[in-house]
Amino acid sequence: MNTMIMSFVLVALLQILRMHYHVLPALAAVADSNRNVYIVYMGKRQHHDVELLTETHHDMLASVLGSEETPKDFMIYSYKYGFSGFAAKMTKDQAQKLSELPDVVHVTRNRFYKLKTTRSWDYLGLSSISLSNLLNKSKMGNGVIIGLLDTGIWPELQVFNDETLGQIPSRWKGVCESGEHFDGAKACNRKLIGARYFVRGLEAEYGQLYNASENDDYMSPRDPSGHGTHTSSIAGGSFVANASCDGLGLGTVRGGAPGARLAMYKVCWRLYGGVCADADVLKGFDEAINDGVDVLSVSLAADMPLYSEVDHRGSISIGSFHAVERGVTVVCAAGNAGPSAETVQNTAPWIFTVAASTVDRSFPTPITLGNNHTIIGQAMFTGKDTVSATLVYPEVSDLMVTRFCESFSSGDDWMVGKVVLCFASDYNQSLLDDGISSVKKAGGLGVIVSRSASNYFYSSVTNFPCVQVTYEIGTQILYYIRSASNPQVRLSPSRTYIGKPISTNVAYFSSRGPSSNAPAILKPDIAAPGVQILAAIPTFDETTNGAFAFLSGTSMATPHVSGIVALLKSLYQDWSPAAIKSAIITTALTAQQSGGPIFAEGEPPKLADPFDFGGGIVNPNNAADPGLVYDMNTEDYVQYLCAMGYSNSDISQVTEHPITCPSKQPSILDVNLPSITIPSLKKPTILTRTVTNVGPINSKYKANIESTSGINIAVKPETLIFNSKTKIISFSVMITSTLNVNAGYYFGSLTWTDGVHVVRSPISVRTEVAESIF
Repeated sequence: MNTMIMSFVLVALLQILRMHYHVLPALAAVADSNRNVYIVYMGKRQHHDVELLTETHHDMLASVLGSEETPKDFMIYSYKYGFSGFAAKMTKDQAQKLSELPDVVHVTRNRFYKLKTTRSWDYLGLSSISLSNLLNKSKMGNGVIIGLLDTGIWPELQVFNDETLGQIPSRWKGVCESGEHFDGAKACNRKLIGARYFVRGLEAEYGQLYNASENDDYMSPRDPSGHGTHTSSIAGGSFVANASCDGLGLGTVRGGAPGARLAMYKVCWRLYGGVCADADVLKGFDEAINDGVDVLSVSLAADMPLYSEVDHRGSISIGSFHAVERGVTVVCAAGNAGPSAETVQNTAPWIFTVAASTVDRSFPTPITLGNNHTIIGQAMFTGKDTVSATLVYPEVSDLMVTRFCESFSSGDDWMVGKVVLCFASDYNQSLLDDGISSVKKAGGLGVIVSRSASNYFYSSVTNFPCVQVTYEIGTQILYYIRSASNPQVRLSPSRTYIGKPISTNVAYFSSRGPSSNAPAILKPDIAAPGVQILAAIPTFDETTNGAFAFLSGTSMATPHVSGIVALLKSLYQDWSPAAIKSAIITTALTAQQSGGPIFAEGEPPKLADPFDFGGGIVNPNNAADPGLVYDMNTEDYVQYLCAMGYSNSDISQVTEHPITCPSKQPSILDVNLPSITIPSLKKPTILTRTVTNVGPINSKYKANIESTSGINIAVKPETLIFNSKTKIISFSVMITSTLNVNAGYYFGSLTWTDGVHVVRSPISVRTEVAESIF
């Protein structure tokens, strides 16, 4: 039986470690071809006696096993904290019998996920020097616990020191598990307060014990690749001064919430380049909820097409529902499948979905031609000396195929001792990496890569010069080569540049909306720095305590938001996950900090819209004082599930009590989100929203509408007045269209302001006019 494959967002690590994206082969259950791992999901716990729950799970499994088979030989996990259920090895017929039991919601096959700062915090306005920003108001996230589902952690690094931290929160129930090269008694401290690892789901599906040494891994919470270490240090790492990557990006590295505590749940392993089993991911959620985390940072994302929120093959959606229900904010990556539309992942409304943006930092690299003309490219060339050599371009006959960068091989001896100019043919980082590597292997001294301006080359730090320029600049260099009898070039080491005129953009790779699962739910929710982020990585030497690398991806953007959530949670302990999410979305930046619009990288680049960055670029200091919030709870999420048309039985088993959806299906447009998205406006539409005042008790807000020609938006009432008795107010929004053609989305906004607070909700509307067939 083929195993379903999903994706783990890890673009940056693929570049740093030169791993290549390939299709993960089906994992054969070699131990017993008739048995596979199934996840039996039973929904909400019916009681709080975990021993009784475990016994119930074993009894249920025993009821379908043969008379000579014992449950303990086939049971993998018992889920008993956030929800009820278990994972076990069984035959297809046994799984079918279990699925027919009245207490069972769903039985699904185990699936797999595939592995896919010195500046960023200052850029976001969270400088440690300022005493008035969110960082210091929240005491740097003191008392908050951030959990991460990832590849593990390297605990000896200085970025995880606990020198300035007090006692571990008394509510913490977690543990620090020992394992291979990981002594739990020594590895954890007052910063890293918990570390667990889950591999039984992978082993059971694979049919044999996981050979960690064969896969350069550790049978413990230790991180073999760097992804989990990098994300952990971004979210809540401690201060480390004079950090850089071979001199680039020099400064103080820290996490967004350096006063917060960290807990690592290793659910991803290096088999076939990196896989994370559904059963292990669910167990990670279950234990994290019970341990007492406040925030869960999950840099994992599913392959397209997406599963529905009640389809129990989606462990992230189900696990996050139970976490949010218990007050845990779950922050997930939007995915790295951009810039195509409808590629965003992790789209459930209770998940905080994060896109990736750039920061105002670049690495200019001088290219000096033999005619003394100097051009500035972009690279991460850390060589101590300049490289001077003959400059060549692979000219071919018009009857032959053009030699693009991706076509180079190590056998191209014409590159020996020279710097090569080439033009990239497509945005395929793996193929381009191969081509660049071939230049080096063939004896070339450097390469100048010419690409579309929108395809920014997210290069690795290296002492081999690989400099990117635009097609326009590349063409100018080619003109020089063709006109000179002996073309020469000098490549100088890269420098670090911060500030104007470098602009903020939505990253090329960042997945875009609208959601393919529920187009009326705006996704992504927010954008945060995720390009060339400097953070800690393993030293792969347990005797040293410092190593840093630049990585890119929505994996890096996700822990930025997780750190900010931790700061807000420390400041407002009674705020719900929805309130925190609303505060961040409605206060986000939709223009450059220096003025001017934000662009989204693509083919071609365009002005960024809500499907690129949701509410905008995260603005943590404004989020600390949002004025109003659009709050939600489990009942609101149930309303969403009913509006999606899911069955009462599926919804009831996920919630705390039986649910009967209204006979008249609720409108998904009335889900109390801090955004409005209408994918099919056929007639005048009225929707409702409710806001809660979290600012001054006596406040008066007025509505401000921004819309495009042909789309009319009206709000009633236009003024909201809050006082000591009135803290929550509902209002209606009517949206109509005078357009008589079917077209794309039109964008606008609804902003409530009291003269101090600006509470902005993005609006996306697509009209739909019925076509006559006569």
